[in-house]
Amino acid sequence: MQSRLQGKVALVTGAFGGIGSAIASRFLAEGAAVIANDLRGAPPAALHASAPDGRDHLLVHVADHSNESDVVDMMRRAREVFGGLDILVNNAFASFEDTDIETLREQDWDRTLDACLKGPFLCTKHAVPLMKERGGGSIVSISSVNALRAVSETAYTAAKGGLISMMRLVAADFAECNIRSNVICPGTVATSASLDYWEQFPAGFAELKRMYPLGRIGDPVDIANYVLFLASDESSWVTGTVHAVDGGLMAGTKLSVR
Repeated sequence: MQSRLQGKVALVTGAFGGIGSAIASRFLAEGAAVIANDLRGAPPAALHASAPDGRDHLLVHVADHSNESDVVDMMRRAREVFGGLDILVNNAFASFEDTDIETLREQDWDRTLDACLKGPFLCTKHAVPLMKERGGGSIVSISSVNALRAVSETAYTAAKGGLISMMRLVAADFAECNIRSNVICPGTVATSASLDYWEQFPAGFAELKRMYPLGRIGDPVDIANYVLFLASDESSWVTGTVHAVDGGLMAGTKLSVR
């Protein structure tokens, strides 16, 4: 059976972290050529291991996705190395706050909005022309359940909510070009960063897991599998939608009164 992304070219931002690496690895395994972008560091060994043997399908590109000149250079590399772009995954994010709106510093607001909203804006802006050249494409943006309910983190929540609105507009604006745009809102996912944080609060972590009707937090592969569906032609009639991939969190918690 033919791989689901055979012949496709994908750009994944934040590709060195848990979710981004899982997405990029899944794409490589399904036959895509992948530009793996992150701001710093090096890609995990598993990402290189996912590239098909004997074929150079992986391009690692260290750059700031919230800097326009860096983004323009990424798109230039996508065209030069792989001939264009079919899939964009706006995954990179950051949060620089640990407080509520009353004491949130302006610089932390700005840095969070740059990472979570300006970056996806710039990547989408410069990806659309490449997708038009190839007759269409799929944009998948990673938001958060924070955008759907009051959880925490003022700037992060505002950015992730703005991402949903922006990507719905992209879906409407470019549907006639066969460019689809959809959003995933993950719940808590077991990445190295999240697990390092929750190690400090074991009682809170146990309570967090009880909030999820399926009884566990997510794995990066849970998100990657859903991104694959939205990136592939299997979702060719899906655009402008928001998908909670959250173990049932948004459905609610079973209440026992006995």
